[in-house]
Amino acid sequence: MKANPTVADLLEPLCDADTHGIRFEDSYIPWAEHVHGMYDRAALLNALLDPGRPRNFGVLFDNIPEFSSLLGAAAFSGTVLVGLNTTRRGDALARDIALSDCQVVFTEASQAHLLEGLDLHGVRVIDVDSPEWPELLAPFADSPVVPSKARPDDLLMLIFTSGTSGDPKAVRCTHAKFTVPGIMLAERFGLSTDDVVYMAMPMFHSNAMMAAWSVAVHGQCGIALRRKFSASGFLPDVRRYGVTYANYVGKPLSYILATPERPDDADNTLKIMYGNEGSAPVAREFAHRFGTLVLDGFGSTEGGIAISAHPDAPLGALGLLPDNVEILDSETGMPCPPAEFDESGRILNADKATGEMVNMSGAGAFAGYYKNPEADAERLRDGKYWSGDLGYRDADGFVYFAGRSSGWLRVDGENLGTAPIERILLRYPGFTQVSVYGVPDSEVGDRVMAAVIPTGDVASFDPVAFARFLDGQPDLGPKQRPTLVRVCSQFPRTATFKVVTRTLSAERWHCADPVWLRGHGQDEFTLLTPELARMLEPRSPGA
Repeated sequence: MKANPTVADLLEPLCDADTHGIRFEDSYIPWAEHVHGMYDRAALLNALLDPGRPRNFGVLFDNIPEFSSLLGAAAFSGTVLVGLNTTRRGDALARDIALSDCQVVFTEASQAHLLEGLDLHGVRVIDVDSPEWPELLAPFADSPVVPSKARPDDLLMLIFTSGTSGDPKAVRCTHAKFTVPGIMLAERFGLSTDDVVYMAMPMFHSNAMMAAWSVAVHGQCGIALRRKFSASGFLPDVRRYGVTYANYVGKPLSYILATPERPDDADNTLKIMYGNEGSAPVAREFAHRFGTLVLDGFGSTEGGIAISAHPDAPLGALGLLPDNVEILDSETGMPCPPAEFDESGRILNADKATGEMVNMSGAGAFAGYYKNPEADAERLRDGKYWSGDLGYRDADGFVYFAGRSSGWLRVDGENLGTAPIERILLRYPGFTQVSVYGVPDSEVGDRVMAAVIPTGDVASFDPVAFARFLDGQPDLGPKQRPTLVRVCSQFPRTATFKVVTRTLSAERWHCADPVWLRGHGQDEFTLLTPELARMLEPRSPGA
């Protein structure tokens, strides 16, 4: 194998593999057939796409074999696959297609309706479930493999950072961005033709591509595809397909644990669950119940910073801060001092200790955003990668996540913009000012928290009326609704009167202001007590 292979280099050895391959529902495609199908599609793409324009094409699919086929075709043809988020709608979806310069969008019968009525400015739509698809492919049947001219740093895929609210950015994903983690993970776990990789996380997301598909390709493993994740279907799929390795992002571990427990749960083939944003207690419980190894880390689609979990991490910590990562004051560029805590674990110097996590050695795996030089410049400054993730570290070097400087938070595996939520909350007649931010959820990701200044005094906050207001806003999604409300008389501010959100986020509910909590399924907010506050705290690995 080449020292710096492309995705095409990893796929080529599979062109003769006929003993294992892709399993999807009741179908089975040997790797040899699958890879030769990629050759055919590569030839089709070369005929379809105008070489005088960016040779980009979109896919609007669930997890189906055609997604893998077209990604391989992109690798062999030197074209670029754009992963379109199936949760996007209307003008937002049309905007993503236009931004990413798609010449063609491939879709399937279950997703085609999302494109109906959209002004796509002449972009061709091809439904792979329609009679048109086999007719298009027929002239290219049995196409010979043409050696790919792609280089490791050439663009292969565009993956959007968010599809929930705001304007998502398209992250440039090169061949190397797939091959490097694919090779590392496959070799780290010793995966081979005897293994089966389970893919139920959406393939338009970086986690599925970098922690599953590329891993299976380098390990020459079988793949078991699930159209969409199902907690109840997880264990039956593991047993049905003989799954040995699976990836996750967000709360799937928690959802699977919520299924009824059976005495034979550990009687399965699964050896490894690998992903990110899973809490240590949940990972430990999952490992015990299903008899498998669970490994979790911290990172982003951009790939500029990665933090591995540590078994000795204290309450709420992500892990040890890597040697090449520093926490810097975004205004001065100087390192922030370690956090100081009181006996109850409350941070005492949040304003000084909280800063942005920065890769001091450069961009890492970050290859930039597509057609967004302003966002690139924001990430890469003075030869350093500024992640946009806020954190603070303790005296032992363990790092704690404190929010996102760019005004985004992550709830249940989805990115949410804070600005749209703030605009909705300001409709409430009882507030004069609002600041929305993320605080760590006890299991995974963030909770939506709002600090508010009421029109009257602090005691004038009406928890019942505010809950009814939230429920009555048609443009406020369930994941956007604040579950914690801090009622303030004033906000911490800079000298130019900007709200210091990083301080609010770092303090969480450890403050002198009253904080109100709305639990899952509850109709109203209740005043946060010390007992309830302890339940909200992220649990340590040994908890």
